Amino acid sequence: MGTNSRQAKQVIVMRTDLNMRKGKMVAQGAHASVGALHAVESDDGFRTTGVLDAWASNGTTKVCVGVDSEQELMRINAEARRLDLPVHLVTDSGRTEFDGVATKTCLAIGPWWIDEVDRVTGELRLL
Repeated sequence: MGTNSRQAKQVIVMRTDLNMRKGKMVAQGAHASVGALHAVESDDGFRTTGVLDAWASNGTTKVCVGVDSEQELMRINAEARRLDLPVHLVTDSGRTEFDGVATKTCLAIGPWWIDEVDRVTGELRLL
C-alpha cells in the first residue's frame, strides 16, 4: 500500500486507576496529544513520511483508550518506543491532584500509520 493511500491516527492512552476528574483527564490527554504531534513535526524522520497530510485528510482521528496501572502505561510506552513510533508520555506535577506527587497519567502515540499504532494499542479498551 502506498503512502498516499495509508491512513493515520493518534491514540491517547489514559490511566483509569487514578480516578482523575473528567476535566483533568481531558487536560492530560491534550498535553499528550500536543506533545506527540510536536514529536512528529520536529523529527525529520517522522516529518518526511507524509503522515501529517494523511492524518489531516482523515479528520485528525484521535482514539482514547484506557489502562489500569502505571506499569501497563509504561509497557505501552516502551513498546511504542521499541517500534520507533512517535510517543509522548505525560507526567503531571501533582499541583491540583495526586497530593503533590508527580504522576504519570497518560501518553499519546502518533499521529502515525493506523496499522503500526494498532500493533501497540489495538487490544486496549476504548474509554
